[in-house]
Amino acid sequence: MYNVVKSYYRFYAPLLILFSLWVVGTIGYVVIENYSWFDAFYMTIITVATVGYQEVHPLSVEGKVFTAFLIITSFGTFAYAVSSITKFVIDGEFNEFFKNRKLNATIDKISDHVIICGYGRNGRQAAQVLKKHHKRFVVIENSSTLTAAINHKFSELVITGDGTQDEVLLKAGIMRAKAIITTLPVDADNLFIVLTARNLNKNITIISRASEDNSDTKLKIAGANNVIMPDRVGGAHMASLVMKPDVMEFIDHITAEGGDNISLEEISFDKIPDELKNKTLKDLEIRNRSGANIIGYKTAMGEYIINPSADTRIIPASKLFVLGTPEQITSLKQILS
Repeated sequence: MYNVVKSYYRFYAPLLILFSLWVVGTIGYVVIENYSWFDAFYMTIITVATVGYQEVHPLSVEGKVFTAFLIITSFGTFAYAVSSITKFVIDGEFNEFFKNRKLNATIDKISDHVIICGYGRNGRQAAQVLKKHHKRFVVIENSSTLTAAINHKFSELVITGDGTQDEVLLKAGIMRAKAIITTLPVDADNLFIVLTARNLNKNITIISRASEDNSDTKLKIAGANNVIMPDRVGGAHMASLVMKPDVMEFIDHITAEGGDNISLEEISFDKIPDELKNKTLKDLEIRNRSGANIIGYKTAMGEYIINPSADTRIIPASKLFVLGTPEQITSLKQILS
């Protein structure tokens, strides 16, 4: 935040100085010499710029004194303003300034997006999956080298900064975000982000990475909805590929990594039309109306039921898991909208 304020100051302060000189000079010539506003403005320009042009009209004694005062006052300030603006442009801060303004304006317009803290291997993988499913996301990465190399369809939504800082998370639109994924290599940093994110947005879904065996419990206590341990998950996945390779490949195919040809979606109770709430799965007729299949059900108590029966009743706080092609899922969403 300090750097942003500093950039604003370095850009606007010289402009404000020049504007103040022109205003004072213009008003002075109008009051003292009874110049027209245009003549007064022109006289101020040639005086402040010290170009040496002849006066618009002969000056009175008072006008000469005012002109001398204006020249003395503006000599140093004009040179400072011009040199500051020139340095601002040459150093590349000009482009960075307007890039930050565009970034802030873009983030202010989006909502229901995902924030990714850390753009290492896990962060990049999360971004790739979100990109496949056309989900908007904002990346926060402290390394300017990594952020400069980011090239994807949402590459304008990249913040170079420390995700553990409140102002950086606020800049990323955490108050309007749907979820935050924190993939920093240090568990303490992830813990700090989880605490901050949960404090700023009580309803946000928080997914955190953990490296140490005892960190997952602490992260959940801090407010994380889910904690992923890449080493543990990777090892279990490789072992499963040995025992039942085709099953695991099929699961990989229907999850987020499967691409655009198949979708596995969850439908919460509050997204179901009122006339179908507290009805049975048979009453929904999802298979007949959309072609998609209900493959799972989560009860209000958190229990998972695989391949639920048609008599299963949809109750508050429950969820349905539906499998189908993107077209079938789209058709289902239209039915439930």
